[in-house]
Amino acid sequence: MTIQLGEIAPDFTVESTEGTISFHEWVGDSWAVLFSHPADYTPVCTTELGAFAKRKDEFAERGVKLIGVSVDPLESHTGWAEDIEKTQGAALNYPLLADNDQVVANLYGMIHPKADPKVTVRTVFIIDPEKKVRLTFTYPPSTGRNVDEILRVIDSLQLTGKHKVATPVDWQNGGDVIIAPSLSDEEAKERFPEGWDAKTPYLRVTPQPR
Repeated sequence: MTIQLGEIAPDFTVESTEGTISFHEWVGDSWAVLFSHPADYTPVCTTELGAFAKRKDEFAERGVKLIGVSVDPLESHTGWAEDIEKTQGAALNYPLLADNDQVVANLYGMIHPKADPKVTVRTVFIIDPEKKVRLTFTYPPSTGRNVDEILRVIDSLQLTGKHKVATPVDWQNGGDVIIAPSLSDEEAKERFPEGWDAKTPYLRVTPQPR
């Protein structure tokens, strides 16, 4: 099963380091970042879990909850959490799902078809308050995830969800944006009174809406 953008994220009930999680209920009216790991005690993932823990407040400021998943059991997670705190200088402060029955892994298409059946694909799912999957990133085991990029994408998704704009290449929060082509110039004048720079009729650049 492959999760397509715009689909409702599958619901599940699984044990975690913070008790039993019923996913849709846990997400509530928030955004969520669900990120998977192939197994406990993996070096790259250890650094990632610590980095997310250190920057949890930045996600919370955006109304985003963090949740990890690994196919190892809860007892293993407990020991791994100790290593994460010791080596990364940050204690695990969000749930880590114990998906030893591979419920979540199968629902989200995380089992790599050409690898050991225990090895899950290292994917990030960004999910909105309507429980729709808005973006996915999949990384190889050798490459650590980029927390700055995940935050940047969330900023873009939240901004473009409120305004008729898109964000250009390498956009950073506060930078200029592109007026949606679906808006006529007359409609754009009402929404963007500061005006815009028309590079072409379809590429109209304007300051980021406040």
